[in-house]
Amino acid sequence: MTNPLSQFSTALAERAAGAALLIGAIKLLDGRHLTATLWRPDLLVVSEQALPSRAEFEVVLSGGASAKAMLAGRDAGTNVALLRLAQPVSFAVRPQVGPVLGSLVLAIGADGGGGATARLGLVNQAGPEWISSRGGRVDRRIVLDAHVARSEEGGPVIDANGALLGISTLGPRRQVLVIPAATIERVVPLLQSEGRVARGWLGVAVQPVAVPDALRDKAGQAHGFMVMSAVADGPAAKAGVVPGDIVVAIDGEPIRRYRKFAACLGPESIGRTTELSVIRGGAVVSVKATVTARPAA
Repeated sequence: MTNPLSQFSTALAERAAGAALLIGAIKLLDGRHLTATLWRPDLLVVSEQALPSRAEFEVVLSGGASAKAMLAGRDAGTNVALLRLAQPVSFAVRPQVGPVLGSLVLAIGADGGGGATARLGLVNQAGPEWISSRGGRVDRRIVLDAHVARSEEGGPVIDANGALLGISTLGPRRQVLVIPAATIERVVPLLQSEGRVARGWLGVAVQPVAVPDALRDKAGQAHGFMVMSAVADGPAAKAGVVPGDIVVAIDGEPIRRYRKFAACLGPESIGRTTELSVIRGGAVVSVKATVTARPAA
């Protein structure tokens, strides 16, 4: 009789072997390594938060071959960094797929010497689009019920058919998230051409605060963001925003959480004149500022 468990195990091993061809180990100066995922014959994607601030890296590819890679760009907003290999390698494009709640997945990592590691888990959450704390738009919120080591972060995550969901990354409290393939596809061309993803900038540092009781009805909410500082000649300063102002809405949209604030300053906001509702001197006033691109530094 055919053993279903043996068949299942063999199928998983085959999927892992195929996905292992996509990985590379980025050598770090202290002897540790990170995992990168081949995205094109000459391009590797990495979890940006794990990548050191360097321009050149040594990568050990599947099978043990060593290669040089240069930083092509990085985007903290979507947590994607892009490396360009000095010499292209053979590469088989994998079909991409969206997450299915409860489905089995494999998270593949690099072992540092040309081999691979594999972790079995399932899709614990398959939520909608969300905005990161750095202002990046991520197409789906994919959370895995799996453990991934820091050295494995950035490796490919595949479903039971071998299709690519995206790459793994570590969230708060070591929660394992997936940066969706659709997000990476959207960001990679910008990193190739510009080295970064430009987002909107008002030139203010803000801190969440409670709206004074007497103004809550007028402001329509209990919380806002106090301007702690404004960059001289920045968009907000030019519009007359000053430290001590409390921002409660942008273009009529109440701002209660920082992610909402960041969402209003995406790439599409650059060049747009936006209306800020702020509490100043015991009243709610409106000021208009023209959003510019955030400085590269």
